[in-house]
Amino acid sequence: TGRRRGRVARRDRERPAGMSEANPAMHRCGHVAIVGRPSVGKSTLVNRLVGQKLTITSSKPQTTRYRIVGILTEPGRQFVFVDTPGFQTLHRSRLNERMNRTVIDSLAGVDVAVLVVDGGRLTQVDRNVAALLPVGLPVVVAVNKVDTLADKKALLPVMAEIASLHEFAAIVPVSAEKGTQVNALKEEVGKLLPEAPPMYGADELTDRDERFLAAEFIREKIFRLLGAEVPYATAVGIDRFEHDGPVRRIFASVYVDRASQRAILLGAGGERMKSIGAAARRDLETLFGGRVYLEVWVRVKKGWADDEAALRRLGL
Repeated sequence: TGRRRGRVARRDRERPAGMSEANPAMHRCGHVAIVGRPSVGKSTLVNRLVGQKLTITSSKPQTTRYRIVGILTEPGRQFVFVDTPGFQTLHRSRLNERMNRTVIDSLAGVDVAVLVVDGGRLTQVDRNVAALLPVGLPVVVAVNKVDTLADKKALLPVMAEIASLHEFAAIVPVSAEKGTQVNALKEEVGKLLPEAPPMYGADELTDRDERFLAAEFIREKIFRLLGAEVPYATAVGIDRFEHDGPVRRIFASVYVDRASQRAILLGAGGERMKSIGAAARRDLETLFGGRVYLEVWVRVKKGWADDEAALRRLGL
């Protein structure tokens, strides 16, 4: 853990040269919101920028439900990246309303925004997100997934349309998956950070604690290992989190809306849930740098996605 109890931190870096707290005017630091519609690769981009997996990813839209901070500290500057849920316009529930509110609230309190769009196409939802950008907020566009384009010339009309939507500081084609041009994107964002001392220690990676990350990594495996519908009807809560010497003992509950969904999650003889738990445990051991004992139960809680009290308990 880092300087703030329970946070995941770098273990292999000292404080970078050039980060002089005695001379904060020479240092740049700011919050950078990563925004866009679902499935454009926002979380993959945050993980790539920070250099470690902090925010969960899957091929399914709306994997990210929470505002998650990833911290990158370099000589003379600190980026505080804010990963946000994909802005949702198709399905209405209290859960989706809260996620959309998270996007809007995140934009209101940052120094720079990165609007992520898919290089293959621009949609009406992309335009809706661009319309949310506050006047006067510096914005860089990351045109993502360029590695998937057979003809790179197809980027030109997309970039021209993007440029017509807003007065952007820069437009950078990238591949978050491959790392292509991500450093160039970071440099464009770095130019826009305000002069300020660092907000976090040089060894800190996120403002989220280990309980939160454990719940998210379990939920990621549900999204990755199950079919199209069931993951959206699930939520994960941590019942107990015990750090006993070198071992972390984590007891979690997965909540579903219906008994039939519980049966799908468990699988024959509970084998599917065992696979989900084993995959989550391996990732958590890598993240925490130590042994993890993980026990997961599946519980039915009808209507949790529209239950205000349940959403509050789950941090939503």
